[in-house]
Amino acid sequence: MSAPVVIYVPRDAAALAMDADAVARGIERAADERGLSVQVVRNGSRGLLWLEPLVEIATPDGRVAYGPVAPEDVAALFDAGWLAGGAHPLRLGLTEDIPYLKHQERLTFSRVGVIDPLSLQDYAAHGGLAGLKRALAMEPAQIVEEMVTSGLRGRGGAAFPTGIKWKTVAGSPSDQKYIVCNADEGDSGTFADRLLMEGDPYVLIEGMTIAGLAVGATYGYIYVRSEYPHAIATLEAAIARARSVGWLGRDVHGSGRVFDLEVRKGAGAYICGEETSLLESLEGKRGVVRAKPPLPAISGLFGKPTVINNVISLATVPIILAKGAAYYRDYGVGRSHGTLPFQLAGNLKQGGLVEKAFGLSLRDLLYEFGGGSASGRPLRAVQVGGPLGAYLPESQWDVPLDYEAYIQISAMIGHGGLVAFDDTVDMARMARYAMEFCAIESCGKCTPCRIGSTRGVETLDKIAAGGDASQREQQVHLLRDLCDTMMGGSLCALGGMAPYPVLSALNHFPQDFGIESSQSAAHAA
Repeated sequence: MSAPVVIYVPRDAAALAMDADAVARGIERAADERGLSVQVVRNGSRGLLWLEPLVEIATPDGRVAYGPVAPEDVAALFDAGWLAGGAHPLRLGLTEDIPYLKHQERLTFSRVGVIDPLSLQDYAAHGGLAGLKRALAMEPAQIVEEMVTSGLRGRGGAAFPTGIKWKTVAGSPSDQKYIVCNADEGDSGTFADRLLMEGDPYVLIEGMTIAGLAVGATYGYIYVRSEYPHAIATLEAAIARARSVGWLGRDVHGSGRVFDLEVRKGAGAYICGEETSLLESLEGKRGVVRAKPPLPAISGLFGKPTVINNVISLATVPIILAKGAAYYRDYGVGRSHGTLPFQLAGNLKQGGLVEKAFGLSLRDLLYEFGGGSASGRPLRAVQVGGPLGAYLPESQWDVPLDYEAYIQISAMIGHGGLVAFDDTVDMARMARYAMEFCAIESCGKCTPCRIGSTRGVETLDKIAAGGDASQREQQVHLLRDLCDTMMGGSLCALGGMAPYPVLSALNHFPQDFGIESSQSAAHAA
């Protein structure tokens, strides 16, 4: 009897939203009716979200992609001989040759969409555990030094050097240390953490284990937002399987080393994406920002030295240990080493995930990968870095995506999310939305954020209401002063960066506020 044809149907949340479960059931039913032998594997998403569900057929020539496949397409696909890679309007060719994928540099996401996320065998067969095995043969200080040399910076948005954070925790004496993964992915237009947790959970487990070995931590927590039920279920299943075969626990891979972890569910507060608020929440308290110092690396969870890193930061650790620091460091430009999973959202034809080395431009992402606007109208603005990120006009789309280059234009790359808008957008309304978001999500700990954001919304409403030029000019001046106070006086990035989208909209799109471009340009200068 011939081996069954392997068919990959994503189990990622984006694919499930587009009836992937019904497609999988339809495939099994249609194969049974035709007397054909198939094996349906539920993989993660390749990140081509406009094509979900993207179904792949394993053929002797490689995996052939079809998409987007709806339940009603299944019968016709079988009739077209898709099990042998047959022609059909939904046929996209060999998956690896699809331009959107072919032109990426997938390091952190190399297995996502390729393997069965919960298969221990698949993970190991595709390079998993190589980094951990090397780490187990190294001294803790050597692991830390490897991270320092790699140049990896925090992928959650702050871009703080990961190795330096680890070195601080490693050098802080304590009877207990912790590794905390910040998976509270709350920025608009971001989904890289979710894609990875649902598509390759073991790489996160491996990265956290290596971090534990490096700094002397024996326990970890993955703090996941409650809006990610599929990611939570996948992580919990993966942790249980890893523990059952000795990948976690009191004898990690027979080394005698101890490391274990668990998932904790956040209740939906945006502020808990800030590391100290996250720690407060993990301790069972209200999510409120802590004043620093002390730094979490010295006094973090339950007052113990704690490594807090984002999902992508920790998931990148295994490839750095497996391939060596120099391999990873040589990707990118300047001090922005390695790759970043950029997330394309908003008014774009081809929304999805693109992992590329730092140094490409926003224009490359918008047009070469995103395909331009979904509406067919000209793109006008792009918000990069989540709801606290600046709105960038077309004149800035050729600036290299590099942390320092973006700081120079009063913008940030953040978690790599971008939301595109066409020329119908009202930037004054977008500025108000950003300030209102801050007012709603503020933890209330500090006055500049709590009161400043509320007064900011009121001031923007007065500007929108019109009035004579002198009144509007007075309100704009007041708004700029208010933003300056928030940036300089807030305890954390929520209040400190909420002015970025407001000021960028005011500086680059003054006509939407009913003010003269010359006025705005003078202030921007």
